[in-house]
Amino acid sequence: MPTFSFLLADESATEKLGVALAKALRPRDLVALAGGLGAGKTTLARAILRAASGQPALIVPSPTFTLVEVYETPMGAFWHFDLYRLEAPEQVFELGWEEALAEGDRVAGAVGAPAAHTVARRDLDRAGRVTARRA
Repeated sequence: MPTFSFLLADESATEKLGVALAKALRPRDLVALAGGLGAGKTTLARAILRAASGQPALIVPSPTFTLVEVYETPMGAFWHFDLYRLEAPEQVFELGWEEALAEGDRVAGAVGAPAAHTVARRDLDRAGRVTARRA
């Protein structure tokens, strides 16, 4: 599994990375984002989704309360998961995790809780991880 780390100067740099990732993502790609509050996970996911949809003003809320949002784009479906609040790894299956991966959609997940790490590690063997930190 390829892992990439970038030190990003600001929100604009994070958004530029999101645009580049949107162009590079292929069906069944999985991007796992980890970091504390304010690390830029939602900013990066939002930039990916806006670029993929071709809608710079697309409203992309953090899925903190819904836990998953699905976006249909000209590039195909993108699933945006927030796994932080999961208490057990098997809870992710109730959100459609396997469905997203099986259908060949692209998946972005903010991984925070230990339960989510278990699931993400299982699926990340075929995916890339991007670690983005702001300067």
